[in-house]
Amino acid sequence: MAEFETVRRTGAGVRSVAIDEGLRAHMNKVYGTMSVGMLITALAAWAISGLAVTTDPTGASAEIASGMYLTSLGETLYLSPLKWVIMFAPLLFVFGLSAGINRMSAAAAQTAFYAFAAVMGLSISSIFLVFTGASIVTTFLVTAIAFAGLSLYGYTTKKDLSAMGTFLMMGVIGLIVAMVLNIFIASSALSFAISAIGVLVFAGLTAYDTQRIKSTYVQMAASGDQEWLGKSAIMGALSLYLDFINMFMFLLQFMGNRN
Repeated sequence: MAEFETVRRTGAGVRSVAIDEGLRAHMNKVYGTMSVGMLITALAAWAISGLAVTTDPTGASAEIASGMYLTSLGETLYLSPLKWVIMFAPLLFVFGLSAGINRMSAAAAQTAFYAFAAVMGLSISSIFLVFTGASIVTTFLVTAIAFAGLSLYGYTTKKDLSAMGTFLMMGVIGLIVAMVLNIFIASSALSFAISAIGVLVFAGLTAYDTQRIKSTYVQMAASGDQEWLGKSAIMGALSLYLDFINMFMFLLQFMGNRN
């Protein structure tokens, strides 16, 4: 009997070590995929904004600030009806990727995520026209520090954060509705409230999503389905990417210095 208990404890210990090692590799893949996506978004936004603005008034279509003019590409992206397509394209992309992930291979899902990151870069490229480069960098660093702390909390805390999930998702839906409404009423007070609530909601989601990704891996690791685990890592990267980018955009409303 004593020998049986020893074998059982040893077997459980080996499985626990294997899960811990697999979890670290899984989380590294999640954060790595997310980081590549963020890099693609930043480069796409910077490159597109550079093509959309010129300091040469010759042939420029509109002056947006002292010594800054929109090129024909900038007018198409930011002043034509195409701007509405660009604005909502990332949201549609997320819905499509979430709905189709089960029919994709892990490699196809990763490619789709990177394509989404590029589309997001196009969608937010106007921040380089509105805010100074220094304030964008500062806000990004503040967001990165806050994100790292919140994600670490979600990974290490013993407190079950699952009860927050429904409440936070209701908050996201409320934010989307309020943002669409504010496009038409253009209320500065509502805009301030949206930004403040948005920072809090996505801060909470960062911790919640990190714990959810960890818990899902621990529950499914025994299945050994590497294809599923690969797609799970991509969807985890998408969740954390969205938390980061939204927290950054809402913080930029507070911290950004406008051109």
